[in-house]
Amino acid sequence: MDEPNAFPPGPPAPSSPEARAPLYRTILIGPEGPRVGWRLLIFFAILFALFAAAAELSRILRHHGPARMAVLTPETVLVSESFMFAVVLLAGAIMSKFEHRTLGDYGLPWQHAFRGRFWQGATVGFAGISALLGAMRAAGVFRVDSIALHGGAVLKYAMLWGLVFLAVALFEEFGFRGYVVFTLTTGIGFWPAALASSLVFGYVHHGNHGETWLGAFNAGLVGLLFCLMLRRTGDLWFAIGFHAAWDWGESYFYGVPDSGELVTGHLMNVSFSGPQWLTGGTVGPEGSWLCTALLVVLGVILLGWLREVKYPSVKAVEPAMSLS
Repeated sequence: MDEPNAFPPGPPAPSSPEARAPLYRTILIGPEGPRVGWRLLIFFAILFALFAAAAELSRILRHHGPARMAVLTPETVLVSESFMFAVVLLAGAIMSKFEHRTLGDYGLPWQHAFRGRFWQGATVGFAGISALLGAMRAAGVFRVDSIALHGGAVLKYAMLWGLVFLAVALFEEFGFRGYVVFTLTTGIGFWPAALASSLVFGYVHHGNHGETWLGAFNAGLVGLLFCLMLRRTGDLWFAIGFHAAWDWGESYFYGVPDSGELVTGHLMNVSFSGPQWLTGGTVGPEGSWLCTALLVVLGVILLGWLREVKYPSVKAVEPAMSLS
């Protein structure tokens, strides 16, 4: 005869939360919170909606207003770049509310704006483009022919192009290395996220007029350099300063092509002569192998100078978003 069971069976064990979760939650939510792909999809959907609304508004205004010929001036570029920065900033701000985070978590803390790290980056950026053109001068492929601006025009265009390239730096740094890099980091880690962002950054530059594969490669490489600055300083302000000062020095101060584009109102008239691998050809200095070498050297210097990993913060990457 069977012995009586000294411990009668209790109620069945409850199923795990994962087993009870509806399928849609399993698809949307991972172990660390909402899945990275969905968060990025929401961000890009917001960007698309904002840009589409702006394009429709612009079309309506053009339809009802007087016809005007588009003229590329510092003022028009400033408006365009400032608008694009405002759009990506608004999309980031919406996601920050949704995720219960701050713009500082995405690399843009406003309390650090235009403070020490920004000016350090600006100094390194202007020194970098100056060193590149100095190396070209030493190689005999670059020379300054004359001064193009005089009197009040020098200060006028210096300030205008300074504002333009600040807007460019704000847009491109937050657009490529702000919310997107942070969100990818929470899913695949920082350096895979940095590599993915830099590949897209280089590819986008390949569409510029006069761009070459080496120029696009160097754009991707400088994207990685900006990611290193973000990693070691904790936010984007060093990279924003570097980016703005490099472009300002290249386009306004020295008056050389930037990704194949020359700007009006540049300070110097210059000329290049020599092999394309040294001069950069139609791209300008960023299409030169000397630029590649300089970016590698700058990376080594930054690794030695900025030793502490500061981005992202542990608190920032903790799951903070809820879809319940």
